Formats: sequence, C-alpha cells, structure tokens
Amino acid sequence: MTYQVLFLDIDGTILKPDHTYHPKTKEAIAQVQELGMEVFLATGRPSHELSELATDLNIESFIGYNGAYAMYKGKNILDAPMDPTIVKRYLAIAEEHGHDIIFYSSEDNFVTSLDSPPLIKFAEMFALSNLKPMNKDIIEHILGATLINVTPEEVSLYEIDDDIRLSQVNVNGAEQCYDVIRRSVNKGEAVKIALKHLTISAEASIAFGDGMNDKEMLETVGASFAMGNANPELFQYAKYETKTVSDAGVFYGLKELGLVK
Repeated sequence: MTYQVLFLDIDGTILKPDHTYHPKTKEAIAQVQELGMEVFLATGRPSHELSELATDLNIESFIGYNGAYAMYKGKNILDAPMDPTIVKRYLAIAEEHGHDIIFYSSEDNFVTSLDSPPLIKFAEMFALSNLKPMNKDIIEHILGATLINVTPEEVSLYEIDDDIRLSQVNVNGAEQCYDVIRRSVNKGEAVKIALKHLTISAEASIAFGDGMNDKEMLETVGASFAMGNANPELFQYAKYETKTVSDAGVFYGLKELGLVK
C-alpha cells in the first residue's frame, strides 16, 4: 500500500507526560515527510496552543478542538463551533454541581474560574496559556470544551444531546476530566474532510492515537495504531497496537508499515 497522509494525536501519542517527545518520534515524522507524505497534528488542543510544537516538528497542517477546526498549510478547511444553547446549558450545569469547564475559541481559552485548583492543575498539566474568564460575548465562538472535576457518575449530566458524548482524558491525574465530543464533529469527520480536500483515499491514510477522543479517527483511516499507553477501550478500534509514547510508539508503528528505518 502507498500511504499518502499521516494523522497524529499529540498528548500521549507524540508528547510524553513531561511535554517532551522521544527523538525517534521526530525522526519518524521527518522520514515520512521525505517520502512526500502529508502530516497533520490531530488533537483536542486548541489551535493557538500548537505553533511551537508544529514548528519544531515542521508540520504545517492540523486538526484541533477534537475535530471542530482544521487547517491545511495555512488554509482553513473546517470551522464548526458548538451550539451556543449547549454552551449556555453547560455553564448552568457546571455552576449547579460545582464543576469547572475550559472552553476553547480560535484564539483563547475561557474558564469558569481562574482560581479553581482542579482547573489550574489541568491547565498546568497541558501547558495551556491565555486563560480568560468565560463571558457571554464568546459563547457563539466556542469550538470545544473540557469538563473538569466531574465524576463518572456525573457524566450523564452533560450528555444532553444525542450528538454529544464525553471522552475521558487519557492522562494520569486527569481521570475526572472529559473532552466534549460531537458525533457529527470529531477527529474522524475532520479526517474525512481533510482527505476529501487532498483527494486522498481513506485506505492511503494512517493515524495514531491513545484516547477515546481518537476513536472515530482510528475507525476512518486505512492503517490505525493505538499507542501502548492507550485507554484499554481504544484497542478494539485500531488495526494495530504499537509501543508506548515514551518508547517512541509512532516510530515503531511506521516501521511496521515499512515507512521508516
């Protein structure tokens, strides 16, 4: 099979818990780029938090906000904000139950509290900057959200629409944090849009992920890899299992396909 495009999750796939990456991961990305393959970052992170890593890895294209926004070499190919009604209801639910939420726009991160310890811990864990108080003027421009300090028993409080599911963040210390995933707007749907834009078939695409927010993406591509450190529930949706992020799983997965040496 001749593969033409690679989609890479960031946290737990490229980046280790200490926010660094294995040298072989960068080496693997460079090798497939030399083969002429397109490479996308595909993450739950907001786009404004990607520039440093993208520059370091020489990657110009990305899918952000768990599939709500995508750019291909500087050109916007997808922009799908959340329903403002749902954003408002989430704010009310969080206030009633003592939860925190980080909402992501194309430029900033908006939070329900600037002094909440769980929220501050989450922001530090993912090196998130540009934290601003949530305000009504931004409600129509929210691309994604992460719920914080929510127990498994409380997840159903936020599943208020058939289009929504919650994905537990697959990082130690963030067990009570959940990404808001839309069934109509997710990494898999964004990958389909990117493939259509590039006129590349799904069979000619590869993806690596570790969290349940990667589920749809792994189901979409031709060669899908779950990292060794992945959420155990994710393995059933991947065609292959590779090594952990700390052991350069991306490199060894691409090596299995004969794309790197």
